[in-house]
Amino acid sequence: MEINPAVTFKHDRSLMYNKRPKVLIVGAGLGGMTLGTLLHKAGIPFDIYERASEVKPLGSAMYFNGTTANLFKQCGIYDEFVSSGKLVSAINVCNEQREIQYKIDFQGHEELFGANGYIISRPKIYDLLARQVPKEHIHFGKKVLSMENGGNGVLIRFSDGTEAEGDILVGADGAYSAVRQGLYAKMTRAKTLPKFDSLPLPFSTVCLVGQTRVLTSEEFPDIALEESQFCNVVGNNRPYAWSTFTTKQGTVCWICIQYLDDESSKENDAFRNSEWGPEAAAAMAAKVRDFPIVSGGNKNLTLGDLIDWTPKEFMSKAMQEEKVFKTWFGCRTVLIGDACHKFNPAGGVGASNALHDAIVLANLINGLPFHPIASEIEAAFKAYRDERYDLVNAAFDNSKVHRTMAGQGFQSKLTRYISKHIPKWVFDQIQIQATSYRPQVAFLPLVEDTGRYRPAPQPSLSVKTPMDPKNKNSPDKVEATPVAAAAAI
Repeated sequence: MEINPAVTFKHDRSLMYNKRPKVLIVGAGLGGMTLGTLLHKAGIPFDIYERASEVKPLGSAMYFNGTTANLFKQCGIYDEFVSSGKLVSAINVCNEQREIQYKIDFQGHEELFGANGYIISRPKIYDLLARQVPKEHIHFGKKVLSMENGGNGVLIRFSDGTEAEGDILVGADGAYSAVRQGLYAKMTRAKTLPKFDSLPLPFSTVCLVGQTRVLTSEEFPDIALEESQFCNVVGNNRPYAWSTFTTKQGTVCWICIQYLDDESSKENDAFRNSEWGPEAAAAMAAKVRDFPIVSGGNKNLTLGDLIDWTPKEFMSKAMQEEKVFKTWFGCRTVLIGDACHKFNPAGGVGASNALHDAIVLANLINGLPFHPIASEIEAAFKAYRDERYDLVNAAFDNSKVHRTMAGQGFQSKLTRYISKHIPKWVFDQIQIQATSYRPQVAFLPLVEDTGRYRPAPQPSLSVKTPMDPKNKNSPDKVEATPVAAAAAI
């Protein structure tokens, strides 16, 4: 396959076979699976390539609210999502004496924003999304070795000796994205990459996560409560914070975050590029066993009890980088999720923002004309970044506040004090801003958003599916899609 952006030719659609652009997605995480789901529903050809040989049941719990409810409803999976999740009405912020210091209240979210918030384990939500993608479109054991990206198409070469060709390449492969590295290497050679994007990924925390086996109410009393008990404990004069979440399945998901200084950063740097897995978790697990948790009743449990109840394959350790890259696309290549913005887990917004990326990008890819040229594809990518960039930065700033809230310095203590005493009307305004962006898929039947506060503007919602050129008198008219208009908004 020849890929040469310098080659120019007259693009006459009447002489070309009619086809939608072929999309190659690298990374079978939540963002990649969501994009695959939407492209499948749009009838756009795609394949997903994952470097791992299988999906491991790693990770803790995730919180989804009204910002993703419309997507789940449009895809016909909202009822299953709700039945698999557990309602969250508040976050209990506690001390090491297991006393509740204050609550972050989410009461009334359904009335305000059209849907409540639910805790769901990461393996459960992943399975729900993965089942929406036909298995023949997902390919495991595909580690990217190299990629070519030019005016005529994209080409990926994998470590097993195979190749894949397409029209669009999507990097959904995480914080150390091979697709981003390939794109940035080419831009570095061309001297077009901003210096900020060439700097290493900064990190300030490392986390240990897990999910227990099914527990009884005798073992963990709060398991029996109808709502999820979301408890966050801030360490007393030690650089840790930890949270527990009860799930619909009778398990407890948990996360312990260590806030790093110069010395502990050096100790943990070896894990920077390692995969999540139980091998890296043992040493950290031994250090945090005595940390007290809130379990309800008269139980005085610790993280050690949860660790003992957690199967080894369900526990992992990972670095938590934080950065919003400036460059999200180049020619026919585009990035979504952690590949272009990595949040600290303290804010709990990484997954929902990856899903938002997938919605907007799917809308704009679907709006491309049949057999699009590189400039049309790049205009769609620009519209995608224009819609998402400021929203992502606002979410990034919010996650930093949550990270600071759990620290031990003066700024952290001040942030907790403000959070504890913030007037309700101020808190309500913060919630309105954080929950106002509730995007929908433009090419699926829209759902009624019943929230009292209307959704924020979504430019990509105006992008229409193009008409097949063979059904039109003039093939050139198919180029008049709203993609360019969306890019200008």
